[in-house]
Amino acid sequence: MLAVVYNRLLETRHKQMPILNILEFPDPRLRTVAKPVTKVDDRIRALVDDMLETMYHAPGIGLAASQVDVHLRVVVMDLSEDASEPIVLINPEIEVLDSDTCPNQEGCLSVPGFYETVERAAHIRLNALDREGIPFELEPEDLMAVCIQHEIDHLDGKLFVDYLSTFKRDRIKKKLEKLHRRQDEPA
Repeated sequence: MLAVVYNRLLETRHKQMPILNILEFPDPRLRTVAKPVTKVDDRIRALVDDMLETMYHAPGIGLAASQVDVHLRVVVMDLSEDASEPIVLINPEIEVLDSDTCPNQEGCLSVPGFYETVERAAHIRLNALDREGIPFELEPEDLMAVCIQHEIDHLDGKLFVDYLSTFKRDRIKKKLEKLHRRQDEPA
């Protein structure tokens, strides 16, 4: 009997989570400001699992719930080479710790195929809840700090293209709109 229960548990664990649809710029839903999570429960943990599966499948290193049309303050990230170090940020808040910035070439799952240099704080303090709702604090630097700021921007209805000149942002917008029109045409 115990073996049957154990096998069912293994089957459940190895079922693939659904891949969520990632909204793409200039979709207006990306501009929605996310609301705080009031209770970390099984529904939020399922969202986290689906977001991680979607992020790995895309592939990407970060994904905000806003990008999958769920307007709650939830972020998943994994900066490891082998996708073995998932990070979950629920209701993340940051504080910039010094004035040093680092320019990084950023891309985004919601702005596919485009990469531009953006200046962000190099050292921040992060306060958030983990997957179980337990509060934690980090003081990330460099790439992790940049990634966290990029994803929190999504929760605030902002995209990395907002840091670019109007000319560059409009050019990216037009190219993506053209691509979307082509994809929507019947075959």
